Amino acid sequence: MALFISTFTNRLDRKGRVSVPAPFRAALGERAPLGVVLFRAHRHPCLEGFEWDRMEEISRRLEHFDLFSDEQDDLATTIFGDSVHLQFDGEGRVMLPQDLIAHANLGEQVTFVGLGKKFQIWSPASFSERKKAAQETVRERRLTVPAGKGVNDGR
Repeated sequence: MALFISTFTNRLDRKGRVSVPAPFRAALGERAPLGVVLFRAHRHPCLEGFEWDRMEEISRRLEHFDLFSDEQDDLATTIFGDSVHLQFDGEGRVMLPQDLIAHANLGEQVTFVGLGKKFQIWSPASFSERKKAAQETVRERRLTVPAGKGVNDGR
């Protein structure tokens, strides 16, 4: 599975094309020809991005809900009904649909933010505010990364 790290700001042209950062494309490895999937973030004014395999994992997770339950239907509609599958052109760019550009209030510059197994696309000013708020929350709550099952916690 791809691991997206770091922050990059790239130019968004008038046609809605933006170059996906080379390290993000490299993280996809042999799955790069599958492109990426984007949809509106649920909690922030940005876009969420995943590799195709991650979308298949999300689909499997939705199977834990009853097939015709309101919860399953709402989540599937919000995630899959709003997703776009974007392929890279020869220069490593994707074409962002206008409705997604409007949702994230994107202008001439966009900021790609690696968040591990996903990434986000923000307007640079909005991301600056988000980053400050996240850092403040981490400090105030003294958040740390929990140890996982079977993971050596360094002791």
